[in-house]
Amino acid sequence: MFECVVNLAEGRDPSRLDDLAHVAGASLRDRHEDPSHHRSVFTLIDDPAPLLEAVMALASRAYRLLDLRSHAGVHPRIGVVDVVPFVALDPARADEACAMRDAVGRWLADSWRVPVYFYGPDPHGIIRTLPDVRRRVRAEHAPDLGPARPAASRGASAVGCRPVLVAWNLWLANTPVATAREIAASLRRPGLRTLGFEIGRDAQVSCNVVDVATVRLSEIYDQVNSLAPRGVHHAELVGLAPRSVLDREDPTRWAQLGLTEDATIEARLGASARLGTTLQSPHPT
Repeated sequence: MFECVVNLAEGRDPSRLDDLAHVAGASLRDRHEDPSHHRSVFTLIDDPAPLLEAVMALASRAYRLLDLRSHAGVHPRIGVVDVVPFVALDPARADEACAMRDAVGRWLADSWRVPVYFYGPDPHGIIRTLPDVRRRVRAEHAPDLGPARPAASRGASAVGCRPVLVAWNLWLANTPVATAREIAASLRRPGLRTLGFEIGRDAQVSCNVVDVATVRLSEIYDQVNSLAPRGVHHAELVGLAPRSVLDREDPTRWAQLGLTEDATIEARLGASARLGTTLQSPHPT
């Protein structure tokens, strides 16, 4: 099976989010929304044909419902259908995930006239990361596919293929955003990407663990807890995590780390799933 974690520029309107979830159908395994980020994360997992159908249906509905011109949130974004990464849950099938990336990228460019920026490995083996894409957009580099300039209502889209990652937030109560950004910068290293956000009177250290085999959530939590003036208020998992992430942590800390057995890829796929260590990869993108 394959995963696609679609990030959309909508996190506040329940009726729109329900509508989007409906068109995703049976492939939808999890939905996470955040009104401050004004962003939602739809985790779809399925075999290739139904997964592609669900991703295209979700993107089409998003373009019909949402308008980037009226969007404002703390999370950086380049488009309504902002990020579309494909993940092979069996790393031996990574090439198939990249083929789905390419197919959806062509479809977005041709059907919706959206500028598409690819990330992940290219045909020459060079790996472009999502942060690389954001830098390319800021520098006004030409997209890989589609029109040179996006429609103001739809924006552009970053379409990728990558190994499994864990998106995870640490909330800091009554903390200036400057402090959160300093903490985030101090944590940043290969395998861990971090940003600091202002959430009202609070702040957040947002983490993408791109190497789930070596970076432990408890270690990040303890570092942030020691650096934040008032410590960590709570932790939040965005989307799903592989079971291996839980297995590497003390079960007595799962609640503190925002982890539950139900919020694993394996649990959402059912007891028949046999994923194990195949969800780990030494080559994050």
